[in-house]
Amino acid sequence: MTGPARYPRDMHGYGANPPDPQWPGGAHLALQFVINYEEGGENNLLHGDAASEAFLSEVVGAQPWPGQRHWNMETMYEYGARAGFWRLHRLFTEFAMPVTVYGVATALERSPAQVAAMQEAGWEIASHGLKWIEYKDYAPEDERAEMRAAIRIHSEVTGARPLGWYTGRCSMQTVGLAADEGGFAYVADSYADELPYWQRAGERWQLIVPYTLDANDMRFATPQGFNSGDQFYAYLKDTFDTLYAEGAAGHPKMMSVGLHCRLAGRPGRAAALRRFLDYVAGHEKVWVARRIDIARHWAETHPAPGEDPRPSQMGRASFVDRFGGIFEHSPWIAEGAFGLELGPAHDTATGLHNAMTRVFRAANGEQRLNVLNAHPDLAGKLAAAKRLTAESTAEQASAGLDALTDEERDRFTALNARYTQTFGFPFIIAVKGLTKEQILEAFERRIGQDREAEFAEACAQIERIALLRLRDILPD
Repeated sequence: MTGPARYPRDMHGYGANPPDPQWPGGAHLALQFVINYEEGGENNLLHGDAASEAFLSEVVGAQPWPGQRHWNMETMYEYGARAGFWRLHRLFTEFAMPVTVYGVATALERSPAQVAAMQEAGWEIASHGLKWIEYKDYAPEDERAEMRAAIRIHSEVTGARPLGWYTGRCSMQTVGLAADEGGFAYVADSYADELPYWQRAGERWQLIVPYTLDANDMRFATPQGFNSGDQFYAYLKDTFDTLYAEGAAGHPKMMSVGLHCRLAGRPGRAAALRRFLDYVAGHEKVWVARRIDIARHWAETHPAPGEDPRPSQMGRASFVDRFGGIFEHSPWIAEGAFGLELGPAHDTATGLHNAMTRVFRAANGEQRLNVLNAHPDLAGKLAAAKRLTAESTAEQASAGLDALTDEERDRFTALNARYTQTFGFPFIIAVKGLTKEQILEAFERRIGQDREAEFAEACAQIERIALLRLRDILPD
């Protein structure tokens, strides 16, 4: 028997209030530069591939040549290794700004001098896979085998295993495979956020440090991309200025800049990059860091979540046990919500409340009336006999209804009786944050409404109570 539908994509993320990354030195922005080192790892008959490379070169719109080598394409990639890399290396070492290299394993093994220069500069060398090829059609076991081969070659060439992973031309299973490998401090195959985040992968949490394809020189090699260095510089500057201002206002983020030796390494583009580095150097409160440094900082400052299951990942019994009392004595609402298409967006108070209120709103009038009648009177006999649910007890106490004078208690008793006789259900109000006086004022006002209006008001109050209860046990 299959379980209820679950939607795997996370459309909520951090929501309206992202966490404070607490960047070192109180930085307004963490700025991270990536140099993709792919030259020598691209599609090529010499590398055992079926066709020539066709991606990210000066030949915009190039097509693979099956069974043929492509001289122009090959020499453009060679330019990246022979000239472009060294221009970028001189530029970043001049500004003393650290870099993360996404190194394709077979490209690194064909470029020992460049690897030595990366290491002497103190750059991080993360893994960019075994080859710079498309993995979308790979079987999981084949992609896993190439991931292991990439780690082995990387370790042999650099002297240490990679701690970061970015395939780029990835498959739907890439992130899960990298997480399952177990040795990566972060995975970068995501464009979903401007801050690192933890993603559940199998039995463990994997830190994701998202990357970018917009502040990226690849747009020099795509239609409707950058045509000149001025456009590249303007886009980087606008991105930097926006994020820097947001950080100064109390919402720090991370900015990634993606570079390629054969693209940004060209003189006209490197000049624009130089202007941007000079612009960055003129600002305080900027943490220019390697991705591994950002990953380590995030893991220390915002550790992986605990092992408590998220609502969308719970089994039926545990879900109903935990949320069955959100609507008073009405576990059928939790059961109905469990059967909906829950996903990460429902793992928050607001998200789960939306799912549960859908069930409540879809119920017929009699079912909703039963939910209303499941609620106790305010300061009534059940409260006096201490027979309220824990939630109702706490809510009524928060408004001081457990400490009434004799006169106040008599007034509540009379209003409860009059209200119930008038409408056929008890007076319901979300008391959290209200005073006794405000509750009595609402009592007097609502008791004069017609039944249809009051039924709608009572249902709205039921939903409000449910939201407040969820916020007590789930983050938003």
